[in-house]
Amino acid sequence: MKRTVLVVTALASATLVAGCVSSDRTTTADGSGAGTACPFEVDESVTTTARIAYQDIPNGDLLVKDSGILEACLPNADITWSRFSSGGDVVQAFGSGSADLGLLGSSPATKALSAPLNIDIQVIWVHDVIGAAESLVVRDPAITSVEQLAGKTIATPFASTAHYSLLAALDRAGITDQVTLVNLAPDATVAAWQSGEIDGTWIWEPTLSELTDGHVLLTSADTAAAGVPTFDLAGATRTFVEANPEFIEAWTRAQDWAVEQLLTDPDEASVALAVQLGISPDAVRPQLDGLTFLRATDQASAEYLGGGLADNLLSNAEFLLSQGEITAVSAPEVYRNGVFADAARTVADQ
Repeated sequence: MKRTVLVVTALASATLVAGCVSSDRTTTADGSGAGTACPFEVDESVTTTARIAYQDIPNGDLLVKDSGILEACLPNADITWSRFSSGGDVVQAFGSGSADLGLLGSSPATKALSAPLNIDIQVIWVHDVIGAAESLVVRDPAITSVEQLAGKTIATPFASTAHYSLLAALDRAGITDQVTLVNLAPDATVAAWQSGEIDGTWIWEPTLSELTDGHVLLTSADTAAAGVPTFDLAGATRTFVEANPEFIEAWTRAQDWAVEQLLTDPDEASVALAVQLGISPDAVRPQLDGLTFLRATDQASAEYLGGGLADNLLSNAEFLLSQGEITAVSAPEVYRNGVFADAARTVADQ
């Protein structure tokens, strides 16, 4: 990809959040809620050690963390939650063997399955279909088209879905080599914006809502409509998936429960998410509207884990190769085998 990288800043590979306050309970040492009743059958036989990588994104994964239902349903499992700044950091954790399961976008998942990384992971859940909750926001009100970004400095977390959407937008506008891209984590993006070091950023919620003196130029819903959809996914190492089928099934049930809460009572879910994000429930509620959440039945369909997602990852890889973001596209079966639908199917059938 022809571009000038002005600054490369990778902040906070992984920060374990200890002692966070949950919405209505005491907490475990890793910040997850404790004492919540399990909404399905408790399985005391599972003694898995699971290192879960999460991100501050208002979706079901954060709700599962806050509720503590995974700990309640698997009381003898050793579960730790570690906070990561971006999907690129989660991919690094998979590569280094320091995470078993975690949230990453479709673009980082594609990179993990492609050269030169070739990490043996499997996508096991679609946390959300990304829409307006991830957008390109710019400071100058006179900028009303992507073409006007020529000569500007735009920040985004590299190897993220936001990065992928930004590259696609610049490519369509024919100005990829005329924009300075800056690699910034979400928290660093706010500081750079406030100091005037950047002209814009493609970033996700809740950081997006902090940039109140800018205006949205393009959203991930727009790029999806143009044929470039993006997703927040759950990935796990194949070794972990194959060794822990009972844990994966219970984890999937917990995620499906969380999606049900988001769909049936988003106001109540916003209270729990607000505590985890450190913002008000009123600020969370609009952010949920920028994401589409899917129950297990939809997840297991041919459109997503049942086949369509693998096709999306392959298309993603072909684009990333054209932009110089990977060195080779893997064989189609790598992306097909990189999607695990069994647990979603089981949960959908019950």
